[in-house]
Parts: sequence; structure tokens; C-alpha cells
Amino acid sequence: MADVSAARADLAPNGKLRVGINFGNNLLTARDPVTRAPSGIALDLAAELGRRLGAPIEIVSYESAGALADSANTGAWEVGFLGAEPQRANQISFTAAYLEIEATYLVPPGSPLRAVADVDREGVRIVTTAKSAYDLYLQRSLKHARLFHAANADDVFKLFVAEKMDALAGLKPRLVTDHDNLPGSRILEGRFTAVQQAVGTPKGHDAGASYLREFVEDVKATGLVARTIEKNGARGVSVAPAAPA
Repeated sequence: MADVSAARADLAPNGKLRVGINFGNNLLTARDPVTRAPSGIALDLAAELGRRLGAPIEIVSYESAGALADSANTGAWEVGFLGAEPQRANQISFTAAYLEIEATYLVPPGSPLRAVADVDREGVRIVTTAKSAYDLYLQRSLKHARLFHAANADDVFKLFVAEKMDALAGLKPRLVTDHDNLPGSRILEGRFTAVQQAVGTPKGHDAGASYLREFVEDVKATGLVARTIEKNGARGVSVAPAAPA
């Protein structure tokens, strides 16, 4: 078992546990429209982590996963909740995933694209959220289609419609909203990836990284992640499987 005292000293050296949260992911986070008080799955798990470490948490807010990941080497936070991607693993030590979110494509009315495998073709233009976990996956994986970017999901949808793009790549629960806002559009069945939402700490926090890995496996195994998903009414997400022994 990881040493709690060593982990607390590593992750909360000044007495507070500074936690980086991507508020651009509305599946995992929310803000009260009046008080702006934060809530959501990531916030609940961060609170549980602080409770176990015996350290009050301080939320460090970001509006995109890319901005959160890019700040890993700035000393702004010691723990971050974000998708685990190889491009980010150079700066961040990740746990295994605590939950998964399917990513697929929305296509416009009349599109000839019928399946996920049809999308990666010459001449196909895909728009997605810059530096999101699924964007990083597509950058690694696409061989023929061209990838375009906007800063956030709302801007991605606007660009998709305005520029008559061939496909919008995104998280399936968000695509349901976009589909409702574009009559005749279709969400392609299946997925091109499942974003692995994990917990990370900047490289060099070895004691903290070891503790976080055990924390994530415990909150999955004991049902806390499942209960938190249910409590927050999150749809389109599932508890990730246990990490290989």
C-alpha cells in the first residue's frame, strides 16, 4: 500500500491539495448558474481524494483539457482530472482510467457516410475540439481525412454547420445535443475511441503517483465511481475496468 503521509507531502506540500479541473467537460463537471459553485463527478472524486489525504482541496479551473494539460509543468496544480493520452504522458504520470466516454461522429443531413470506418477517406473534412483527448487520438490515427479545429464544443458545432463539414468528432453524449440542433443529422453507430478519463500528477511526484493509482483502483472496485455517476445523472459514461494486475 502507498504511504499516505508520503503522498500527502508530495501532493499537498503547502497543506492544500491543488486539483486541476477541466470545466469544459460538462459530463464530469458543472457550475451552479447563480453561485458558480462547482460540482460533478470529477469534483466529487477530488473531494474524496482530499478527505483520504487529510488535505483541503483547492480547485484550479481550466476551460479545456488542452489548457489543463499544457499547464502541467507550470506548478499550478499537483493533481489533475483529464483524459490519459500518450502525448500528455511525457509531462504527466497517469493512473488507469476511472471512467470511459465513447467518441464518435455526427454527420450532416444527406451524408453518404454510414459507418465510423467510412470517415477516414480522402476529401473528408472533420472538425473537432482542439487538444481534446479524442483530437489527440485522431491526430495519431487518421490517414486520409483532414482535421479542423475550434476552441470548444459550441464553436466546433458552429464551424461544422457554417463550413458544411463532412463530420463532427466528439463525445457521444454531446453529439446528442448537436444532433437535436441539426435536424436530419445522424450520429454514427459505434465509436472511433473511448476517452480514458484518469487522474494525473506532473512527472516527478513519484509517491503521489503511486498513491493515485491505488486510489483510482479502490474507488472503482468499491463502487464509488458508479455511485458518483448515478448521483450526478451522467449519461454516456461508464466505469472503466480494473487495471491489469
